[in-house]
Amino acid sequence: MVLSLVSLCAKEVVSDHSSSPCWLRWVPRELYRPLLEAAFTSCRPLAVGELVQRWPERALRVGGRRKPGQTAPNRLCIQALLLAVVRGLSDRRCALQILDLCGLQGDEGGMGDPMGGWSLTVALCTMVVQARGGAQRAQRREGERERKRFSALEREKDIKRERGQWRRGKEPNGDEASNDRERMALSGVLGEEEMIKGIRRRMEIERKRDGTLAGSAGIKKENEERDLGSDVLVHVRADLFVNARSWERARVALNTAGPLKLQCRYLRVEEISVSSIRTLLDLLPRQGLQGIDVRYSSLGVAGLAELLPLLSAFPALNSLRLHYCNLDFRRDHPGQEEALRDLSQGLAQLQELRRLSLTALRLPGQLRVLLSSLPQPLEIVELPYLSLSPVDLAYLSCSHHASTLQQLDLSENRLDENTLPSIRRLLSQASSSLQHLSLSGCGLNDSLMGLLLPSLGGCWALKSLALALNPLSMSGLMDLVRMAARMPSLRQLLYPNPLEDYQPGLPDRPSSAQLLDWPLDETTDINMTSSQLNRVLIDSGRTDLFLTCDLLNYDKDLID
Repeated sequence: MVLSLVSLCAKEVVSDHSSSPCWLRWVPRELYRPLLEAAFTSCRPLAVGELVQRWPERALRVGGRRKPGQTAPNRLCIQALLLAVVRGLSDRRCALQILDLCGLQGDEGGMGDPMGGWSLTVALCTMVVQARGGAQRAQRREGERERKRFSALEREKDIKRERGQWRRGKEPNGDEASNDRERMALSGVLGEEEMIKGIRRRMEIERKRDGTLAGSAGIKKENEERDLGSDVLVHVRADLFVNARSWERARVALNTAGPLKLQCRYLRVEEISVSSIRTLLDLLPRQGLQGIDVRYSSLGVAGLAELLPLLSAFPALNSLRLHYCNLDFRRDHPGQEEALRDLSQGLAQLQELRRLSLTALRLPGQLRVLLSSLPQPLEIVELPYLSLSPVDLAYLSCSHHASTLQQLDLSENRLDENTLPSIRRLLSQASSSLQHLSLSGCGLNDSLMGLLLPSLGGCWALKSLALALNPLSMSGLMDLVRMAARMPSLRQLLYPNPLEDYQPGLPDRPSSAQLLDWPLDETTDINMTSSQLNRVLIDSGRTDLFLTCDLLNYDKDLID
């Protein structure tokens, strides 16, 4: 990445913190952004804090999608940013009103010590509560100053009254002029009394407002936003990650009325109950929530049916992801049809839903019931470990979602000769829109892959293709790579290790779990396989197609 002259100069400026008092006063507002980026890149938390505390613009966005090779901001820099936001509330030089931190979180323990989603959520909640405490202390100080001014006016009034009484006692038979002076003094005292009454009235109004703020914590969120919106100085927008350890802190922060207002773009919850999730949804602002990701929570069918109507209150919600939430329809249970009907009706209320991810929910034969009720066609469908039946795949290939799919994940759903026609029909319907496809662990051997290759080759918009943990031989793998080389839009291929690279003893058609656990043959040169595949690309003139068998580090988003 080639740096511009402005970036190079900004990096040099922020490198010496001792010189910041000299240049901070003279920096034009156009240079604040490159200076802040240089401070994050060079890990200069003190410079980050000083720039953010004086931020001259209405909005500040930190985060978003990172470029390849670019690391997430350092933990110390993020902490300095949050502290500076709180300090900037009382700094007249700071014009900040909107702080957008969506996508700022990195991987815990990654390079550069980034701040993960859970740590960032805890830090944001702490910042909101601290800002509220600071505002209350400032309000108490202002009230104390107001009381002192009121006491001074009272003392001044008493002094003037005593002077008037002394003068009346000294001049009992005063002339007309003295009477006029007395009337003027009395009118002045009355004017001061009116002013004191006005001050007292303002103090009573402030006390009533404080009582209203304290008592409104339990009312509905939309009423709180309407009544207290004028007290918010900075709106903080971020992706939140809440689990059992951070739930109480998140609840307090979302329920706190103060100068900072926490808003959520994507909510991820793990290992918390249905009632706790419902509480979070009640506290979140209705506008702005675009997605919810529920993981490792024992929702059950009844719990999910209870949550879906609550999600309809968020008009911008376009993504719903459910991972390992204890939904199992493989066995007949009393009331199962009614529960499915409730789920279908709940999904039908999500008018803007474009992404649906269901992982390991065990819903064989029920895909039509769930997806047919959606009012708009889906663009992203992720159904790994779902035990899909031939009926499910047949419905998906003919549904109103097929022609609009941009991303499809059917990993770990075993395919065979009976289901392959449905997959080919689905790929044909999505050939002009599909960009990312994952069929990892689907049991595709050489013969099945040979039947599927023409359909894969017809997906001319495909950018990434994942086929790991499929039992392909070296011959079948070479055919796959030759086909991939003829797909002009394809940029990334995750291929399986050929069967020849494993130690002897594998069954004829091994499962994905067996391929994952079976050791590779140490006598075989793994690099030789990679060299042969890359030779096919070179002979085809494809230098822009990346081949990898590294399942753990594969990331389709790197090519976007």
